[in-house]
Amino acid sequence: MIEAAAGISVFLEDRFNFERAMAMFAERVPAYLYLTSDGPTPAAVARCGDRDWHGQRTYVDGLSQETCRDLTHTGYGISAITHVLETARIQGQNLWPRYGGRVRAALEFHASYQLGADVPDSLCGGELTLGLGPVAEVGYAALRTAPGAEMPHTASLVTRGRPAGSNNLFVAWETLTHGE
Repeated sequence: MIEAAAGISVFLEDRFNFERAMAMFAERVPAYLYLTSDGPTPAAVARCGDRDWHGQRTYVDGLSQETCRDLTHTGYGISAITHVLETARIQGQNLWPRYGGRVRAALEFHASYQLGADVPDSLCGGELTLGLGPVAEVGYAALRTAPGAEMPHTASLVTRGRPAGSNNLFVAWETLTHGE
């Protein structure tokens, strides 16, 4: 929703609604992608009572609100976040420094399991439904050269998936737009 609101606002040259979308983004991203620096539990969105993390009670860097649902929906969320960050950057608001660490943690965390890492019992009861999809190109392109940018799992996932095609829904041809 926020990705669409940002894109529509740019198309309509509507600064007010673009800033409104960015305010929603600033509130929602920490409630969707967890970092231990957030505290013992994920942030909450004031106007949204949804704190359901699909039964997950152990929180680690990079975990998404939808990790225990499945990695396909998690990938949609990560992809939307990176698209909003790129849209904001193109519009003159570089938010990558503020959210890059969170995105990096999420990409590395989920890519490791998509690549076959063993799932501990503390994560989703030891079972993950894979299917991250072609969602890592934009984040990887933006973050791979940043300080502390070691992203070995993401690099492997991106390389194995190139050229990234489409998931036939929300993500398409990102190697073309963001690949090396």
